[in-house]
Amino acid sequence: MTPLTDGASGWDAYAPFYDWENAQTIGRRDVAFWRRVAARQRGRVLELGCGTGRLLMPLARSGARMTGLDRSAPMLERARVRARRVPVTQRPRLVRGDIRALPFPDRAFSLVIAPYGMLQSLTSDADLDAALAEAARVLRPRGVFGIDLVPDLPNWEAYHREVRLRGRMGRAAVTLVESVRQDRRRGLTIFDEEYTTRSGRTRERHHFSLTFRTLAMETTLARISRAGFSIEAVHGDYRGGAWRPEADVWLVMASATASAGMGRPNK
Repeated sequence: MTPLTDGASGWDAYAPFYDWENAQTIGRRDVAFWRRVAARQRGRVLELGCGTGRLLMPLARSGARMTGLDRSAPMLERARVRARRVPVTQRPRLVRGDIRALPFPDRAFSLVIAPYGMLQSLTSDADLDAALAEAARVLRPRGVFGIDLVPDLPNWEAYHREVRLRGRMGRAAVTLVESVRQDRRRGLTIFDEEYTTRSGRTRERHHFSLTFRTLAMETTLARISRAGFSIEAVHGDYRGGAWRPEADVWLVMASATASAGMGRPNK
């Protein structure tokens, strides 16, 4: 088993399988929501943890002036390949970096988004607070911060080596065998992944773990507020429906105050 880390571990190894798995799980069901959010903003938009560009490219094609940031070089390389299919005038900027220390100047963006559980890869209070402070710093006054959380992770029952997905990825047959562990004291859910690919007589196994931290909504909102944001709305689905604790999606929309992020040096 991979030891617990700051949550960045595993994503490089996950890169070849990320699009294949997500096509069978979230698919495109959040794209229209973020398109609507981006369309209401003027100025540049920053996506934290853009990965392979699953969301970044559709937003760029819709006219948003996108910048995507990710810590994983293999993820970003796949995003660069995908970006070649976007018209040059709409092509997003891709940056490798850490969301806890953003490589952008103060007040550079009118919208920052952290989609699909991205902030749950931060496995400590200090890391979450740093990322929230950085989002506040790079947002213009009254700029919007949008956060999408996956609420059900702590409710996953622990299991060991279950076949979760099967299918084809190009010419290769792919099988995902997964184990789930819970560290309830720390609020962590750990997915131990084993991907097996078969193409002809060649078989390869890929092992990695992904760690996520889930906080109660009340705690999450308090930390967002302390970072200098005003909570504008909390939704329970991608249509803008009202939030409830049992909702499938937890969406938080916040705005930066005039003083948010001030006093920190430019990056």
